Amino acid sequence: MTRIKATGLNNDGNLPQQEWWVVRWLELLDSYRFKKRLERARNYAREGHILSIEFSGSEVLAKVQGTEPEPYQVSLSLDPFTDEDWDFIIESLSKKAIFSAQLLSGKMPDNIERVFTDNGLSVFPFTLSDVHSRCSCPDKANPCKHIGAIYYQLAERFREDPFIIFKLRGRTKHQILEGLRNLRKPRMSQDENTSDELKETINKNQEIQENITQENQSLDIKQFWQYQESLDSSLVVIVPPTDNKIVLDILGRIPLAYEETNIVKDYLQQVYQTVSQQAMMTALKRDE
Repeated sequence: MTRIKATGLNNDGNLPQQEWWVVRWLELLDSYRFKKRLERARNYAREGHILSIEFSGSEVLAKVQGTEPEPYQVSLSLDPFTDEDWDFIIESLSKKAIFSAQLLSGKMPDNIERVFTDNGLSVFPFTLSDVHSRCSCPDKANPCKHIGAIYYQLAERFREDPFIIFKLRGRTKHQILEGLRNLRKPRMSQDENTSDELKETINKNQEIQENITQENQSLDIKQFWQYQESLDSSLVVIVPPTDNKIVLDILGRIPLAYEETNIVKDYLQQVYQTVSQQAMMTALKRDE
């Protein structure tokens, strides 16, 4: 018989640098009040008393060598989720690609439990009574040291492959990943179409920008405000102010003495009138 030694356990039977999902599993045993029994279970796991351990569907079947010549038969299982439950779970997992990536890399996402609780489920059992276990040994206590050894062995396997906890709930690693792929294919196809449309829009914008750049390069900024064509004289109408007001009327009273104000105002009126006439003739291109 080949004995399975729990090489991941250190001298005190604990797993070094335990991942959070391994801790959650071992917390079930930590709640067990018979600590001496747990110590013997750790020794059984550490010293290689587990001869074999395998899955039959979602149930764990193991052989543990005790004091008798024949090894004891141990079984352990959890209540599996229904197909409908798993459909909801996988659909929720598919919405976040990071979950699949972390699970494939051997990591249990920190917030993955939220996926199960949102669907009214719990991936981890709450108490030891939620775990169904049996052993062929004469010990009436449950868990006995043989069952306890399987708990510790499973903890090490969880550390290496977090998908095992899902297998206890009724779905294998292959089934979960296949379900995720099937759900993500339509999303990936839609993302690809969106990406193609975005690329096409970007290419069009780049083409427009290139045309604008070429036009700008051919444009002489110095000539921007120059207009080489002559204006149609019929479009130009130059007339004096209709209210006969001059600049002095608009500016208001000149701040001088009264007599001086009239003299200056009369003089400036003549000047502005002459300038206005000259300006009109210049605008109309007439010579005096």
